[in-house]
Amino acid sequence: EVSTEDPETAFCTLANREDLDLEESSIHHCLYQFTRNEKLTDTNRLLCDVCTQRHYGPKKNIKNEKKHVYTNAKKQMLISLAPPILTLHLKRFQQAGFNLRKVNRHIKFPEVIDLAPFCTAKCKNVAEGNTKVLYSLYGVVEHSGTMRSGHYTAYAKMRSMNNHLSDLVLRGQSPQASEAEPVKGQWFHISDTHVQAVSASKVLSSQAYLLFYERLL
Repeated sequence: EVSTEDPETAFCTLANREDLDLEESSIHHCLYQFTRNEKLTDTNRLLCDVCTQRHYGPKKNIKNEKKHVYTNAKKQMLISLAPPILTLHLKRFQQAGFNLRKVNRHIKFPEVIDLAPFCTAKCKNVAEGNTKVLYSLYGVVEHSGTMRSGHYTAYAKMRSMNNHLSDLVLRGQSPQASEAEPVKGQWFHISDTHVQAVSASKVLSSQAYLLFYERLL
């Protein structure tokens, strides 16, 4: 779907991105890089139908398909609909010659994350005036081993019902207010049939492969 947006607001977000802590090995840095403003120039220029018609006339008059006008443009991927459940999948491999290599670097991630700096200013299911879109961590998948073999384990949080999440999923009502605190509960580490209670600090020090957050606000 192609829509015309006001150039002044097309690249605006719900919250200021300049205030972010962009430590390289952090989930905030990953999200910032994924949603950064990109310039499309040279061979990446955008085909512009308006420019083509302005230069060559209506499309039906263009007999040579090569007669198209390309223009420099800006591109940015932003969230237009904040999900009830936020799933973040970290790319833990990199190309090394003809081989793939496992990336074992620790990526810092918080218990509560604000998605507002990565949402469009016109995010559809955020109440007017809200400048925060908060999520609380409730699950982590960790992979140990190499690209050829390894083992998956999980961290899961046993917690009480999230009423804000229920309202959003069942009734489509956007959360109106919430504290910027994680949902209270007990973390557990699950490895095959072994389940063990662990601290939040243990969870936050894991080498996450998948992160699961539930919406608070």
